[in-house]
Amino acid sequence: MATRVLDGSRPADSVVRPGEAVHWHGGPRLADQVARLLGSGLGLGLLEPSDGWLAGLPWEFTRRRITLEPFSAVYREVFRPVFLKPPSDKSFPPGVYGDDPDRGLSDLARTVPPHTPVLVSDPVTFTAEYRLFVLDGRVVTGSRYAVYGRLDPGPLTPEAQRFGEELLAAVGDTLPSGVVVDVGTVQGTGWAVVEANMAWFAQCYAADPDPVLDVVLRAAGPRERVAERDRSFLRVTSPTGSG
Repeated sequence: MATRVLDGSRPADSVVRPGEAVHWHGGPRLADQVARLLGSGLGLGLLEPSDGWLAGLPWEFTRRRITLEPFSAVYREVFRPVFLKPPSDKSFPPGVYGDDPDRGLSDLARTVPPHTPVLVSDPVTFTAEYRLFVLDGRVVTGSRYAVYGRLDPGPLTPEAQRFGEELLAAVGDTLPSGVVVDVGTVQGTGWAVVEANMAWFAQCYAADPDPVLDVVLRAAGPRERVAERDRSFLRVTSPTGSG
């Protein structure tokens, strides 16, 4: 496959031509620019999990309380340390807020718009975290990516794959056919889902790059090739470029 790089030094329309059938791997805001450039008819079909997917999982797969709320509600109503993260984009650093003067909700409120959806969960410690690349409801490859929150790529364990397969058997139809699911072991509790991610904005770490590419090609290819079962997972591109 021919590859081209958008590095910010050239406008998107100098690299990608309108009407061209392309696949994408990169950030969501630039992806939105490319999707608009290609047009809505035969443009770029970006698949992503729904914002509320993690919050909708049964306790047996999360091992912690998780809700999806607008940031304004979190700012008004939360009076305890909580773990906050954006559902899909990287609009602010995920982490525990409310127990550290350097990570206060007031500081976050200066940069996060009130209507921004935020995942709110009980703070837990993941002793190890694994990235699973999923195609058609099946784990095709994966990698460990962190130990106690520190980057530490390594091989996918049979236990991580088994937990991922149990999860997919129970809730696989609530995810796109090409997606990334992060799972891990919670200290003192056991296996749990960390989050689901856009495959086209995911680092492969130590996973086999060939099946990773298969997942990325499915998750971010020509819109005309998106299967009917995936149409509800298409990313909605803002006409103004805010993404």
